[in-house]
Amino acid sequence: MEEKEKDMVQLPENAFRELQEGEEYQPVMRPERHYPEVNAWSVTWGLLMVVLFSAAAAYLGLKVGQVFEAAIPIAIIAIGVSSATRRKNALGENVIIQSIGACSGAVVAGAIFVLPAIYMLDLQADFLKVFIASSLGGILGILFLIPFRKYFVKDMHGKYPFPEATATTQVLVSGAKGGSQAKPLLVAGAVGGLYDFIVATFGLWNENFTSRVVGWGQALADHAKLVFKINTGAAVLGLGYIIGLRYAAIICLGSLAVWWLIVPGMALLFPDTVLNQWDPTIQTAVGDMSPEQIFTAYARSIGIGGIAMAGVIGIVKSWGIIRGAVGLAAREMKGKGAGTEEVMRTQRDISFRIISIGSILTILIIFAFFYAGVMNFNLLHAVVAILLVAVISFLFTTVAANAIAIVGSNPVSGMTLMTLILASVVMVAVGLNGTAGMLSALLMGAVVCTALSMSGSFITDLKIGYWLGTTPSKQETWKFLGTIVSAATVAGVMILLNKTYGFQSDKLAAPQAHAMAAVIAPLMNGQGAPWLLYGIGAVIALVLDRCKISALAFALGMFIPIQLNIPLVVGGAINWFVTTRSKDAAVNTARGEKGTLLASGFIAGGALMGVVSALLKFAGVEFNYEGWWASHLSELLSLAAYLLLIVYFVKATRVRK
Repeated sequence: MEEKEKDMVQLPENAFRELQEGEEYQPVMRPERHYPEVNAWSVTWGLLMVVLFSAAAAYLGLKVGQVFEAAIPIAIIAIGVSSATRRKNALGENVIIQSIGACSGAVVAGAIFVLPAIYMLDLQADFLKVFIASSLGGILGILFLIPFRKYFVKDMHGKYPFPEATATTQVLVSGAKGGSQAKPLLVAGAVGGLYDFIVATFGLWNENFTSRVVGWGQALADHAKLVFKINTGAAVLGLGYIIGLRYAAIICLGSLAVWWLIVPGMALLFPDTVLNQWDPTIQTAVGDMSPEQIFTAYARSIGIGGIAMAGVIGIVKSWGIIRGAVGLAAREMKGKGAGTEEVMRTQRDISFRIISIGSILTILIIFAFFYAGVMNFNLLHAVVAILLVAVISFLFTTVAANAIAIVGSNPVSGMTLMTLILASVVMVAVGLNGTAGMLSALLMGAVVCTALSMSGSFITDLKIGYWLGTTPSKQETWKFLGTIVSAATVAGVMILLNKTYGFQSDKLAAPQAHAMAAVIAPLMNGQGAPWLLYGIGAVIALVLDRCKISALAFALGMFIPIQLNIPLVVGGAINWFVTTRSKDAAVNTARGEKGTLLASGFIAGGALMGVVSALLKFAGVEFNYEGWWASHLSELLSLAAYLLLIVYFVKATRVRK
């Protein structure tokens, strides 16, 4: 009987495609039935995962500069403990464990991208300030996202690839199902995990293949500032497969526009010029920089401007959805909304009345925090601060969710950088500058960063729940507790690391926070920002939108380094190949589904072994392979290994007719 139930655990064939007219999606756990979800087991394990992964992610992110996504490892652990204890019908419990535990990655990203800059700039912030900024930002992100759940996970079903949610869902289903579905996922996970582990830990071959491997490629990079780079990792290849060729091509075009047009163009136009009006630390002429340095110093800012404008365009286009969500909340506040008894279990959210009251209370608490704890009881400064935080967090919630839905990567650092710049400019205009202004802007940025990070992460959890059939209101309710516990853990780890090593030393990487500190200091001291570069990115986004091309996907390509964008097209091309090479449509569908399973295994294996590799590095188990990686032979070996990986993937998608 138990084996029969396992065999029935299977995602419907319309899980990843658009629905036809009148077609309904039926999740794995039927809406009319009730399953074990929230109980002492799932909440306890979820909170344990929050503490463990928040501490690990914060520690590793700040110490070695490597931030890992915790959702997939947590899902694997949840399956492991439920299998070891022989729990029946554990799928719903495992989703709750994963959903609570995933708070760790969202809060960690929101905190460590911004808050270490406080210590780097010799500002004062105790445990309470760090905890309040992180926890309130996370709570705000949850509250602001819930009204858009139905739109992203149900109304847009099959229109967005949701790569990370797809991989995690496949892991959870295979754990519940066992047998035929678990085997290819586990094998692919082992292959992808071992492949990435060998590179990250032992460095047997280079992680990137570049055009510098040949003489003329090196000459092009040195003189024309033209370079080709591709990351040869298994996880990124799997990500590209799930994203698909359409979105991957747009992302890659954005990357090529920056790396092959804008970067060489800047070197051609300003060969002997030092462009450092907004960043005095730049002391090198554009022509003397490498393509990578030009991208970091200048071209990436164009991507930030493009993301910001794509966000504005998305807000304008989804204004009807935003207005509808606000209107529904207003009706429920007056007691005119639909009761929860009229909504099926799998579509039941927290009451909009609770969301509205919770949002207002959270904003008031943040205002009190700014007014009394940060801005020395200056009413004007506190009012301006809370308006900026509330408006930016609410409007860019949909942008963060969109980015996760398309590429599985949240451009939260770019949006936070834009927030810090806007906050600095506005706060200086109302008379708050210097060290007090820097602390205020950084805490404002931390709230926004955590809110956007949480909203992007949470849409993944809600999509997983939609596919599998969990109760959204239960996911939403317990997400708050996970956020608070994660914020306390992250704040403690951050304070401990600062006291032990000091963020001003070179013992803590914290690359994102260093970038935030470098940007905010000159702004608060009266210097400018790269508005021209932001403007160019904004114009590009506007033109793309008029041409009916996804401006956000293109802008993400401009912001993310080229070596992480090219493999997305490779993965997308494999997707196209395996789903079109047969004349039998049923065979193509079966191959596509098996490919999704394999790609999910690559992502899961890469994520899990990435954690192990980072832990080994932190423990001092590290091999010095930088000299080997500097050789061209390591890159050629990397290309050979990558080609073998692709051949394995294509062959493994074969199915019997």
